[in-house]
Amino acid sequence: MSLINRFMIVAKRRPQYNDFCRVSNYSTSSFNEKRNNPNDSITKSVFISQSTDVFTNLALEDWFYKNQDFTNHHVLLLWRNNPCIVIGRHQNPWIEHNIQLAKKRGIVLARRNSGGGTVYHDRGNLNLSFFTPRERYNRKYNLEIITRALYREWGIEAEVNKRDDIILKEKYKVSFHISGTAAKLGRPNAYHHCTLLVNVNKTALNLALEKKENGIETNATTSTRSPIKNLVDINSHIQMDKLITAIGWEYLRTKALVLEDGGQDLIQRQKGFQYINPTEDWFPGLDKLISEFRSWEWNYGKTPNFTVTRIVDVPTEDNKVHRFNLALEIQNGIIEEIKMKLPADLVSRDFNEDVSVITNLRSSRYDHEVMENIITAIGCKTVTLNTSQNVDKSNMIATQ
Repeated sequence: MSLINRFMIVAKRRPQYNDFCRVSNYSTSSFNEKRNNPNDSITKSVFISQSTDVFTNLALEDWFYKNQDFTNHHVLLLWRNNPCIVIGRHQNPWIEHNIQLAKKRGIVLARRNSGGGTVYHDRGNLNLSFFTPRERYNRKYNLEIITRALYREWGIEAEVNKRDDIILKEKYKVSFHISGTAAKLGRPNAYHHCTLLVNVNKTALNLALEKKENGIETNATTSTRSPIKNLVDINSHIQMDKLITAIGWEYLRTKALVLEDGGQDLIQRQKGFQYINPTEDWFPGLDKLISEFRSWEWNYGKTPNFTVTRIVDVPTEDNKVHRFNLALEIQNGIIEEIKMKLPADLVSRDFNEDVSVITNLRSSRYDHEVMENIITAIGCKTVTLNTSQNVDKSNMIATQ
């Protein structure tokens, strides 16, 4: 029996919705009018992960991407995580979040397989992954499913901006993000995933995403910070379970290739909702993927090469102080080179101003404490430059 057949459950309960007025944006043609339409050959399922472990859910997402055939069956996977920071595939974790604070609060770091920026997850955040074959990848379609569900159930008029984020405008003086988005495109499959802020702990979010480490030079993708709102800030009646139901039914009632409402007739042809428990028994090879997503080599070692520079003062025996630039070159998260740029008055014509620092800390994994240990070991003192700016970061998030 195939995996999809094991998950099959037909939705027979007619969902209850509020009046839906945006008929100009919806086609309500009968499902039987176009029997030869390719939409008719594609069924849909809504899978809901029962795990709240970010590494398990990222592995589950990757498992579907690598193993499932979506030719005639599109899937929406819904999942939630315990508190965590999720960075994009090409990002540097040391500049994207406050590592020391996150560890202290038990907020884990995870690197996903798609690009884009950094996001904070907790149980108040809903993750949505839309799976299709590569040639049917359409993130605008997916995001419209979400905005239409919000309007149909609660009358919330959200928009999709040019960056494919879901935002709210109207009565607000600025646009607020309620969602971020990213994607993984391959052959034959693709997925588009996004977050939806329902009732996220914004205090924890702001603290965890606060940038602490400076002096890093890198070509890694950097996040864009944007103002955010929780959906409960807009409508206090929104609850996670009801939101999952509303989006799931909207997905099932919408035709597979076009944004047309097939109504109850189309819902009856779909494979409905299914709670799934991500385990090795159901998904052979999942444990290996979980281990890879949980590893230091993936979360930190996959960081694009970067250089960390500190300005330090070194006292001499004659009570003079010389100022140096201390630089660490990091490859795959490992310290490959430690260099000190000597002041011009200390460099003779026969020597380069850049000298290597000999220490057993070379070839060790980089973190903030390693830099401080090197500075202490060579008897230097860090020079603190005033580079702070008065920026209000309340209600801000680094968008995916």
